[in-house]
Amino acid sequence: MTSEEAIVTELTNKFHVLDGKTQVRRPRRIFSEVAYADFRPILDFAKDKLGFNYLNMITGLDEGDNLALYYHLSKNNAITLNIKTFVTKNNPVVKTVTDVFPSADVAERELVDLLGFKVEGLAAGSRYPLTDDWPVGEFPLRKDWKMKGEV
Repeated sequence: MTSEEAIVTELTNKFHVLDGKTQVRRPRRIFSEVAYADFRPILDFAKDKLGFNYLNMITGLDEGDNLALYYHLSKNNAITLNIKTFVTKNNPVVKTVTDVFPSADVAERELVDLLGFKVEGLAAGSRYPLTDDWPVGEFPLRKDWKMKGEV
């Protein structure tokens, strides 16, 4: 059994919601998908028990009715765990993970500005990457966003 397969086994034994939804797609790359309601205990377990101490990035994606989040975690042996979760586009509320990964601050600000997420617990700060005068409620990475005027 490879290190990656051992991690998948440990995750699926601990969290049965991951059965059939966690797989090794290529060497050192594990992919998992979970409903947002089940996400946080899995993230905490990955960091505290499996040693995924680095949050490389958070990727947000408009999937139509849902907004997806991909949390890309890694550990010292170069294995990456990619956890996909999602919320509905009409209520895109998530909780910050800066209490576990302080580096999530910038990525979470991007989710707010570019896709319209509401990140509960995210400390006040400047907008990123959009300018302060960008129109409120305009989220340029949403599929239904239409540019107004000329560039």
